[in-house]
Amino acid sequence: MSLESDVIVDRRRLRRKLTFWRTIAVLVAAVAIVGGGLYVTRFSKQVSSGAIARIKIEGLIQSNNERIEALERLEKSSAAAVVVHINSPGGTVAGSEQLYDALSRLKAKKPMVVVVEGVAASGAYIAALASDQIVAQQTSMVGSIGVLVQFPVLSGLMKTIGVQLDEVKSSPLKASPNGVDAPSPEARAALEALVKDNYAWFRGLVQNRRAMDDTQIEKVADGRVFTGRQAIGLKLIDQIGDEKTAVAWLVAEKKIKSDLPVRDYKLSPKFGDLSFLRAATSIALDAVGLSSIARQVEQGGFAQAMDGMGLDGMLALWRPVSLN
Repeated sequence: MSLESDVIVDRRRLRRKLTFWRTIAVLVAAVAIVGGGLYVTRFSKQVSSGAIARIKIEGLIQSNNERIEALERLEKSSAAAVVVHINSPGGTVAGSEQLYDALSRLKAKKPMVVVVEGVAASGAYIAALASDQIVAQQTSMVGSIGVLVQFPVLSGLMKTIGVQLDEVKSSPLKASPNGVDAPSPEARAALEALVKDNYAWFRGLVQNRRAMDDTQIEKVADGRVFTGRQAIGLKLIDQIGDEKTAVAWLVAEKKIKSDLPVRDYKLSPKFGDLSFLRAATSIALDAVGLSSIARQVEQGGFAQAMDGMGLDGMLALWRPVSLN
């Protein structure tokens, strides 16, 4: 066979492969579009059913306009009440405040109760404070009332590898900390002032929303987390229980009909977080050796996994260091 014939055969073989994979890609896209359409349709029907809406706050909390818009739609829906499930270590202070404000507006329109499934710490506890009733399991983790700023100091490493940062600034406190040098005493003092101001706001919110006196707030506002069993005695929560406990409270205190079903209301019905795409993404990440990110995708979706890779700004976060 001549060289030219070999080239023609190879081209035909390559063309068949490309046609096959293009067909697969089109089919996957079609399934994804149909699946996404059905998902959003089901989402819309649940909103208008007049049932008790179940929403979930999971993973790291950051500013999220899509979630706020979903909560605003829920305000206008015919849902009879809302059960908010929280399982989050917190996140940014600004994102937590945004979520708290949105849930407060929702509570003004719909009876609402919070259920702490696993963790409602720091910024997640800020969100929980929007409700007049907080239910948690005995072993849930609640609290971590505090604020922090974290930044690396890479000056030792840069000196080792022979790299130096030079900069021209309009004033000594501009762009400080820079992540390279340890902050000056003045820069550290400025950061401490920011942390203390945000902490004062957080602490005041807890004291006001949970009706605590000065002695009571002192016991809980040192950054610690508490179990559900401890939290009820400290006025951080109202009841030990689960979703059934929350619904019973809505029936008894808010006169919600006892026979109403509880239905999921998705705050972020994102295309990338559909279950079959999660599985495919997880397999791909495993294949390239990114197993830890793959597990995060499986548990919380692709967007949530990416969120955890970069939190900027003031943090209201409780996240024990993992060595895995």
